[in-house]
Amino acid sequence: MVRASEDDFLAYVLAPPTGETPEDKEKREQQEAEARRVSEAIDEQIRQEKVALKKKKKPVKVLLLGQSESGKSATLKNFQLQYARREWAEERASWRAVIQLNLIRNVIQVLDIVAREMSAVDADRRAGLSSDSDGEALREGPAYAFTDKHRLLKLRLGPLRTVKADLETKLGPGSREVLSTTTESATPFDSAEQLRRPSREFFINSSNGWKSALNRLRSNTSRLEAPTSPIRRRDAEGDEITDVIVGCKNDITSLWEDPIVQQVLIHRKAKIEDSPGFFLTDADRIASHDYEPTDHDIVRARLRTVGVQEHRFVLNEGLSAGREWLMFDVGGTRSSRATWSWYFDDVDAIIFLCPISCFDEHLREDRRINRLEDSYLLWRSVCSSRILSKTQIILFLNKCDLLHSKIKRGMRIRDHIPSFGDRKNDSITVMKYFQSHFKEISRQSSPEPRPFFVHFTSVIDTKATAATLSVVEESILRTHLRNADLL
Repeated sequence: MVRASEDDFLAYVLAPPTGETPEDKEKREQQEAEARRVSEAIDEQIRQEKVALKKKKKPVKVLLLGQSESGKSATLKNFQLQYARREWAEERASWRAVIQLNLIRNVIQVLDIVAREMSAVDADRRAGLSSDSDGEALREGPAYAFTDKHRLLKLRLGPLRTVKADLETKLGPGSREVLSTTTESATPFDSAEQLRRPSREFFINSSNGWKSALNRLRSNTSRLEAPTSPIRRRDAEGDEITDVIVGCKNDITSLWEDPIVQQVLIHRKAKIEDSPGFFLTDADRIASHDYEPTDHDIVRARLRTVGVQEHRFVLNEGLSAGREWLMFDVGGTRSSRATWSWYFDDVDAIIFLCPISCFDEHLREDRRINRLEDSYLLWRSVCSSRILSKTQIILFLNKCDLLHSKIKRGMRIRDHIPSFGDRKNDSITVMKYFQSHFKEISRQSSPEPRPFFVHFTSVIDTKATAATLSVVEESILRTHLRNADLL
């Protein structure tokens, strides 16, 4: 056998080994044939996957943006309720723990406010400062006639603090609200450096959001659901968390309905019934071993989004039935906004939520910033992004029900928004004023002219929101198909 020239490298590599026997040759050829077969099978699999990928419908991608507590997660839940009821039904039972946590938080918030007033009254009494020589009160505000009943309620409801800690541990970081800070960015992209550097704190498919919290609860429940499992029977008969809540039911109702407590809340301007996750008026129904969350309960439930949560739905209703939608629920706290721009690429539409009832409120994470002014800044930054110059942006002016309630209580818009001037202080006028302001910001900030899509919403109203979402779905789907060159 003539050895291949070493100058011909390929021939040299492929040449049979020197001194190869017929048996070695047959074995080598079999190995080479098997290697070719495996290689061809891999090539064929890759080819088939490419063909399948071309045939597969590209998912519709939607980004939900807005400040914290603007209603992004509630909008997502409404979407799931309307178009993906199978998954909605699978998650229903898991929301029970979230709603229990919301109720307990409501109770503790009221207790803390009342406790501060009781401490102030007691301190004044000990110091002999309840009145001066003329009998006039020296303390600011009314002198509340607290009784032993209030001290007993504080004591009897104390175990709920332990239950709150247990539920927060069970649900994860999304169950804990942010603390006040004054150091974070107010807009999604304040500097070029933020655009170049991805955040280390927030990740897609994060394990810290409400979706993941529900999955964790569901996995824990599934391990206990075997019909023959004695653990499941003990859990059903003696859920310690539910036992404590049920045991506190009468005291919870008594606390909320107490006239002195209501006086304190009014004096402190603590309208906790306007806040997300308010369930005190539903205590009788929720504090029960048989409680099952309703659709309305789930939409109202509050569990903070941490980071960026990815939600995939294969719609089984509507114009998009059978098509996959990919929705991103983006945490709205100031510390998370630097990451927004990383999810703008290839998105079909953005739903931007602004709670227009917050004209008199400040950010939880920075008490110096008015929430409505913060939404204006966010809206301007999103509209001015060149990355989004051709992206459909849909504005939801949310929480119109709370806006109407505040105006009905006598609140004047001009006291908080001086530019409102002497316009009529009614809901319709206020809503049109805010709409015109957002429209003008969009016109001035957009890199190129874009249509202005706006909807007035109250996303905890599932029926009204369903009608809005059907219009939004059609609009987004048409944009998606146009981008895919199918229209």
